[in-house]
Amino acid sequence: MDKEAEIRRLEQEIDDLKRRFPAHSLKPAMFRQLEELEERLEELKKSLTRN
Repeated sequence: MDKEAEIRRLEQEIDDLKRRFPAHSLKPAMFRQLEELEERLEELKKSLTRN
C-alpha cells in the first residue's frame, strides 16, 4: 500500500473511531487507540513532505 492510500485509510479509521466515542465516559483504550492512529498518520504525512 502506498503512503497516500495508507493516509486515507488512517483518516477513515480515525473518523470511524470518533463516531463510536460515547458522549460521556470515554474509555481509556479508545482514547489510546485514537492517539496511536493520529501519531501514525502524522508520521506518514511528515514522510511524504520529506520526499
